Amino acid sequence: MMRRFIPFSAFPRPVLLAAVTAALALVACGKAPAPGGMPPGAGGPPEVGVVTVQPQTVAITSELSGRTVANVIAEIRPQIGGIVQSRSFREGGEVKAGEQLYQIDPAVYQANHESAKAGLAKAEANLVTVRLKADRYKELLSAKAVSQQAVDDIQASLKQAEADVAASKASAELARINLAYTRVVSPISGRIGKSSITQGALVTVNQATALATVQQLDPINVDVTQSTRDMMQLKRAFDAGQIKNTGDGQAKVKLLLEDGSAYPLEGKLAFSEATVDAGTSTVTLRAVFPNPKRELLPGMYVRAVIEQGIREQSLLVPQQGVSRDPLGNATAMVVGAENKVEPRQLKTERAIGDKWLVTEGLKAGDQLIVEGLQKVRPGASVKPVPAGSPSAAPGGKPGAPGAAGAAPAATAGKAEGKPTDKPAEKSTADKK
Repeated sequence: MMRRFIPFSAFPRPVLLAAVTAALALVACGKAPAPGGMPPGAGGPPEVGVVTVQPQTVAITSELSGRTVANVIAEIRPQIGGIVQSRSFREGGEVKAGEQLYQIDPAVYQANHESAKAGLAKAEANLVTVRLKADRYKELLSAKAVSQQAVDDIQASLKQAEADVAASKASAELARINLAYTRVVSPISGRIGKSSITQGALVTVNQATALATVQQLDPINVDVTQSTRDMMQLKRAFDAGQIKNTGDGQAKVKLLLEDGSAYPLEGKLAFSEATVDAGTSTVTLRAVFPNPKRELLPGMYVRAVIEQGIREQSLLVPQQGVSRDPLGNATAMVVGAENKVEPRQLKTERAIGDKWLVTEGLKAGDQLIVEGLQKVRPGASVKPVPAGSPSAAPGGKPGAPGAAGAAPAATAGKAEGKPTDKPAEKSTADKK
């Protein structure tokens, strides 16, 4: 269907005057846009949230992974052979030092003990006879009634009888010890594990399999590893005076469990291994923790936070205020003179919580930009406000600096009401 356009001259003059008057009224009701297409009230430098860098004392810690180890471990093995008659402990329970764990059939060892005691009694009786005879020979020798040779012989017999008594005593003591070994007792106090044998089992001397294992869990050890590189850096920092010792002689240690929760009790660093593991270039450190409730069990994976010293006049800055350039260097934006944005290249030593420990690039009093970084560039003028202000945060309150976007500009464009030929043509189109 062909469209036919009607020229403006075809409209009556009163109709044209009414249309022009209505258009002027619409323009008069609107507001002129701000320069650069900004909405009214959005002029001036953008607001940014800043944090004033202040020096503070920081505890230098190292978080190292490791595992828990029982303080004392005793593997129970039989010291004699025989048939196990009974087991007198509860698996997984607590036992005390000297408490009986197993009973081995004592019949043979009891008989050996009795035989050894009888041999001792015989040797002691023989000793009495020989000693009396030796005493008489001494008297007879003074009276020249016996020869010197006879006296020497009886003295030798006396010494042999005394040796027999000593040997019999040793045999009797050995038999007593073997008899006592039929009662298998715990050498330490602690928690005992499962039993590897049952009643009626045959055990032998020096067997490879332990009957059970007793572990002392209070206190408990935590073995962690630290790289030699970190250890040397810490030593240099101590030598340079950058880090001071805590002064109590033993470093304090806190523990983080596998689920991320903190162990409530504090431990202390016991010692550092004297040799370096050649395969991993690490040194083993051992910390000791109280474990009264037996919450820590041997073999658990934990992370130890070791307090290695105190650094004074340290600069800690929020991590959101530090970024990385393409080369991986730490950079930040600060508000400098005349509220101009200045880029800084930083040197960060370590992360402490949600902050970076900065050693170079910042000084006390610097205003670090942590909010509104997307609105600034180096050399631009900004209005610093304390971090956390609503206007400084991205997408702040409507009408605040930095909150205006494309939508207000588009609205201002519509308010101008610029006439175009195309809408006029469409409004006069005759669809026939």
